[in-house]
This record gives sequence, C-alpha cells and structure tokens, in this order.
Amino acid sequence: MKQTAILYILVAFAIGFGLGRLGSWRAGFVRLRWSSFQNHGEAVVSRQLQANFAAPDFHLLNHITLPLADGTTQIDHILVSRFGVFVIETKSFKGWIFANEGHATWTQVIFGAKFRFQNPLFQNIRHVRAVRGLLDFLPEGAIQSSVVFAGSSVFKTGVPAGVFSVEELVSHLRGLNHEVMSINRVQFCVGRLETARLAISGETDLEHIQSLRRRYGVKDESVKR
Repeated sequence: MKQTAILYILVAFAIGFGLGRLGSWRAGFVRLRWSSFQNHGEAVVSRQLQANFAAPDFHLLNHITLPLADGTTQIDHILVSRFGVFVIETKSFKGWIFANEGHATWTQVIFGAKFRFQNPLFQNIRHVRAVRGLLDFLPEGAIQSSVVFAGSSVFKTGVPAGVFSVEELVSHLRGLNHEVMSINRVQFCVGRLETARLAISGETDLEHIQSLRRRYGVKDESVKR
C-alpha cells in the first residue's frame, strides 16, 4: 500500500512538472496518440477546454479507458481542477433531439428519420462511478457528470440538467469559484488516473467493445461505452 501511494505521488509529480514546465513536447506526443481515436465532437470539446483551462489549476485527460470489475468503461474527457473533477461525455449529433432525463433512451430526428440512442446521463453514471472508485478520498460532490452536445443538434424538449453545449460548458466551468482541493491534490488525482488508465490503442478499444458485448449480450456495436 505504501509503495502504491509513493508510485501515485511520483507519477503526479512527473505529470505536474511536465505539464507546468516541460509540457509542450509531452502534450504534443500525447495528442498524437489519442487524436486518431476521437471523433469531431470530442476534438472540438478538447480544443475548447485546452484553450480556456490551463495548468496548474486544470488538467485535461482525453479518451480514458478504465478497468472495472465487469469489464472496462471508456470516458471521453476528464477535467481535473481545484474546483472539482468533471467527467465529460460528448455527443456530436445533428437534427432534433427529444430528451427526458428519466428515460433510458433519447431520440434523434434527422431528415424525417428517427434514431434512438442511450440516455447519455445514464451512460455517464458508469463513468463517474469508475472515477469515484479511484478518487474516493475526494469530498462528496467533487466529482461531477457533464454531457456535452458538440454538434448542430437542437433540443425540441427541455434540456435536462447536466447537459450543455460546448459554449455553455465553458461558461459553466468559468463560473466556478468554490475550491474543493489544492493544486497538489489535483496533481495527485491526475497521477492516480494516469496510472490506472489503459493504453490508448486500437487493442484497448477492441477489448472495450468486446467487454460491452459480453455485458449486454449483443453482437453489434449499438451499445456505446
């Protein structure tokens, strides 16, 4: 246990030092690794978060695959900050969106065709649970779920709480002023997440898809993350 704690501290120190002082080359290398794995909406959200929220107060992780007891879970973005840890699920949709916070599925209507998709708020519960399991020392409420619609879609029903456009998410984060952790604790959290995450690779993504199929008993990729 003591050795594990020391490992987290060393990783956190290395990440904090790299991002704060020698971050440009390391960040460039990391971007090369995950850029090919993100869709357009995820790329937009990542660029906006990087442009508006910088180290040492904020640290952004992208395309994070974490192990769970029943498989893996894949998270689009985790923004770790003095104001909390934000677990972000990104959707890039066009057309009209019909949503209900309590329903298992939502509906996209585009060119007269209807498509159902998993309620992303429900989807993000699993992501938050995985992050909370690693950062269980944080105070209650420090880990928050955010769903971002980065495409040109329009909600034809009320927008559920916790759902944002890219601009709304940036505005929401800028308005935060209640600190829940120190910069040292921020770096420790980043270190623990980086230590636990699986490598960014096609093999990791394939293993995650297979995990989904086993969990839901399906043979296609209709169930996401």
